[in-house]
Amino acid sequence: MHELGQFLRARREGTTPESVGLPSGVRRRTPGLRRSEVATLAGVSVEYLTRLEQGRDHNPSAQVLGALADALRFTAAERVHLRYLGKASAGMICPNGSSPAVEVRPTVRALLERLEPAPAVVLNRLGYVLAHTVGYERLVGPIGVLDGHWPNLIRFTFADPEARSAYPDWERVAAEHVAQLKSEVRRGDQHALELVDDLIVIAGTAFTERMERPSGPPTRTGVDRLVHPQEGELRLAYETLDLPDADEQRLIVYLPADEATSAALDRLAGRRPGALRAVPRSA
Repeated sequence: MHELGQFLRARREGTTPESVGLPSGVRRRTPGLRRSEVATLAGVSVEYLTRLEQGRDHNPSAQVLGALADALRFTAAERVHLRYLGKASAGMICPNGSSPAVEVRPTVRALLERLEPAPAVVLNRLGYVLAHTVGYERLVGPIGVLDGHWPNLIRFTFADPEARSAYPDWERVAAEHVAQLKSEVRRGDQHALELVDDLIVIAGTAFTERMERPSGPPTRTGVDRLVHPQEGELRLAYETLDLPDADEQRLIVYLPADEATSAALDRLAGRRPGALRAVPRSA
């Protein structure tokens, strides 16, 4: 039995009926859940679940893994592990097509330095953080946006439980990230499709439901609300600037949208009051 099947069976047998809203029953012989119960909850056949657990199916789709993760109430860490096991089971090869950028030009880094103390970040086409100002780190670092080896704004929004409390307008932020990702998927970007499959498993229905909805083009400018652990709710006007390069990087710069946010960003930056002026309402 391969590792993916072992993991699914162990989690099934370790999940109580009560934890997924099922009656426990008085004549239950199987520890945890029966295969038939998990199959019903996940919308797959008992025969298919049996093949997975026995290691006779080596290439389950991301949709199936996501449904099983939902059915068994996987934690965020368990979802990530499940996605890893699914890739290993399938012997997954890196997608074709040009890889997303992983570095920025020296001139772009110099530009970021000159934008201090404003929060600013450079993203590649899939939402991975390539570079940022110190002001951006002080703004989003405390809420976990930059955690991990290679932070990704889309992954943070959907997979990190802190995101919903950090973004009071989480629904809108999530929809905008989905619109950005869909724009790459429509172009046949295999790396974007790989990220979609990751999020189907890691984030579950919070992501899949929004991917299934119609969406327009990505938003390029607007005002985000962000709750900072020390400074409370901040209102940030942002502008998105495409960098002239085949890598399709984009620079997002944030400015205070009101005087209270202006003062808060000055405190975070350790600058004198007025270093970052609020954007006029008519702008």
